[in-house]
Amino acid sequence: MSEAVSFSPEPVAVTERAVAKVKSLLEDEGNPELKLRVFVTGGGCSGFQYGFTFDELVAEDDAVIDKDGIQVLVDAMSYPYLVGASVDYEEGLSGSRFVVQNPNASSTCGCGSSFSI
Repeated sequence: MSEAVSFSPEPVAVTERAVAKVKSLLEDEGNPELKLRVFVTGGGCSGFQYGFTFDELVAEDDAVIDKDGIQVLVDAMSYPYLVGASVDYEEGLSGSRFVVQNPNASSTCGCGSSFSI
């Protein structure tokens, strides 16, 4: 008889490239207390847009995702829009940036920074 395995999915997945970039930015800042905050605001050409910032403070209602030595924060208002999403970091000819792959989005704009549900 096999033993039941406990599985706790992350509300927001963070790719290895995103983790590496966050670690690099934290090292550049010289402040290991910073955490990547991912949030959703109204705006952009599709209705909602993603935002990224670094924050030292964790609010009482933040979801905290620990991933390979970094922490990602998602506020309670953004959480329902981001459950199941993944945060990646891309570098290309058009620049470098954090991007969100969001299965909750029904459409996205051409640049990928805004979405609708």
